[in-house]
Amino acid sequence: MLAALIAQYGLLAVFLGSAIEGETVAFLGGVSAHRHLLPFWAVACAAAIGSFLADQIFFFLGRWASASPRIARLAEKPIAAKVKALLERHPTTFILSFRFLYGMRTISPIIIGLSGVPARTFVVLNAIAAAVWGLVIPAVGYFFSDLVESLVGRLHLHVHLLIGLVVVAALAGALTLWGRRRLMRDEDR
Repeated sequence: MLAALIAQYGLLAVFLGSAIEGETVAFLGGVSAHRHLLPFWAVACAAAIGSFLADQIFFFLGRWASASPRIARLAEKPIAAKVKALLERHPTTFILSFRFLYGMRTISPIIIGLSGVPARTFVVLNAIAAAVWGLVIPAVGYFFSDLVESLVGRLHLHVHLLIGLVVVAALAGALTLWGRRRLMRDEDR
């Protein structure tokens, strides 16, 4: 039953999940592609398009709703100051990489929208970054699944997905700690 649900609604889930949450859903899309429940390239495209569209929406939300009290409160958070500092120092690099920086994914396009970065520049860089992200994250899930299968054999689908979730959670936690330490070091300079 789980396999049938994934086969029927998996691409929609990857699209929506990549727009809302991100890495976990795209990673599990790669796991599902390895299990031949979804075509890999369709997973990569769904992840890239979902990520691209969400970041465009957040960018234009920052651009057009800058006077909103909610956006103003968001822009006052400490993480927003860090995003702004990184954006000012390395605008192109930051726009190409923020979706890979755990904990900065949602706020970054809003802060970029509040900045002077031209919309056309953001659209182009966002498309490039989303395409790379949409390929890399599902590919990690795909090759992780291959590694698991070579180490322990073929598992039941629910066990395979559960192991994938645990790995993503552990990686997200490690990346969050690493990113916070790095930001604190940059702040001390």
